[in-house]
Amino acid sequence: MVVLNRIYTRTGDDGTTALGSGERRPKFDLRIAAYGTVDEANAAIGVVRLYLDAVPELDAMLGRIQNDLFDLGADLAVPQREGKAERLRILSSQVERLEHDIDQLNEKLAPLTSFVLPGGKPAAAYLHLARTICRRAERMLVELAAKPDEPVSDAAIQYMNRLSDFLFVASRTANDNGAGDVLWVPGQNR
Repeated sequence: MVVLNRIYTRTGDDGTTALGSGERRPKFDLRIAAYGTVDEANAAIGVVRLYLDAVPELDAMLGRIQNDLFDLGADLAVPQREGKAERLRILSSQVERLEHDIDQLNEKLAPLTSFVLPGGKPAAAYLHLARTICRRAERMLVELAAKPDEPVSDAAIQYMNRLSDFLFVASRTANDNGAGDVLWVPGQNR
């Protein structure tokens, strides 16, 4: 359980922050940036949910995802080390649930004939924004995992990869199941 009695501690005034292990790192450290970007994606999803009154099924899925993203932040905040007690980690079952949700939403969508431009209804546009933030977080996780002594689980990377796919399908769902999608017309403005 998390208990927050004080919001400011002043410990970060020197430009460092603590990982869940207690280790202090510069605030520009790639691990800190990665879970900060995961948090940014979560905040963007929170904005999306303001516009989903007419789509309760999608809102419920996004609520579960927001909780998963906090799990992912906790996973990244305590790097997995050999011989250390296991902490909260993203699991393959969370990736599988995303795949199930993607399939469920995708069943109702017509096949695409072009790429989709971000737009349509506000919820769809914000889902595209969340998707691009998610892709940036995924790139950071992959970069972090490529560094020696910076473990990132395969499930965490897979989760972010699948989440961006989910957010794309969700944007089409929010756009009246694709009827309101704004399609790219190659070379239209030449």
